[in-house]
Amino acid sequence: MEKDGQIDFAEWDNPLTTRLGLKQEMVDFFRKSIKEGDFVIDIGANIGDTTVPMGLAAGKSGLALGFDPNPYVFKILSENATLNKEKLNIHPLPFAISVQEEEFYFISSEASFVNGGISSTKESRHGKFVYPEKIKGIPLMSFLEKNYSEWLPKLSFIKVDTEGYDKEILKSISDLIGKYKPTIVAESFENNTDAEKMELFEVISKHGYNIFYFEEFDTTAQIIPIKTKEEITKWRKNINIYAVAK
Repeated sequence: MEKDGQIDFAEWDNPLTTRLGLKQEMVDFFRKSIKEGDFVIDIGANIGDTTVPMGLAAGKSGLALGFDPNPYVFKILSENATLNKEKLNIHPLPFAISVQEEEFYFISSEASFVNGGISSTKESRHGKFVYPEKIKGIPLMSFLEKNYSEWLPKLSFIKVDTEGYDKEILKSISDLIGKYKPTIVAESFENNTDAEKMELFEVISKHGYNIFYFEEFDTTAQIIPIKTKEEITKWRKNINIYAVAK
């Protein structure tokens, strides 16, 4: 990379996935909100393609938590946490975020589990392929207070990308958002109803946030203000939203 030098990054050798790679522009995007020494959280981290740039922005003196319950991508996320130790500090965690501590099935639409989601039953909109062992869901606020309490005052950024469940996760960490006011990146899922998309807007805005639409994790990406909950419904595709405390 032009600024960060040599960065090692593990990819998933799965024929149904594309190589994600890393870009300097993505790291610089996160540096707009994350400074050296910060505490950052990636919920739905996948193999770490956003966790690593977030970790580079926070630096060796900071900490990035990467949560992903998909057992297959978690192996690659864990590998990426072992790389570039002189430049970043990543803790990979194999949990879903839930209202209370409980267990779920992880279900995918394809046998290779490229993506998917959690379900309390084996019947799910995510597909018919069910991972044989249940995964664990944890309430984030109590987990952080128990395991990372010294880091909480440094919390500056939360990214959520969970196949349409972003709203429910953000609702479950309402106390965390209200207390620490981190910058938030989330996804408005294309298959969610207009009512669900508007609720996502309200879940964030009620804490005193300005909300924006943006195309890519890139310093050159166009950023458009979303001023009302109705405006978030005009996009009929998955969109990224960027929320900053007023």
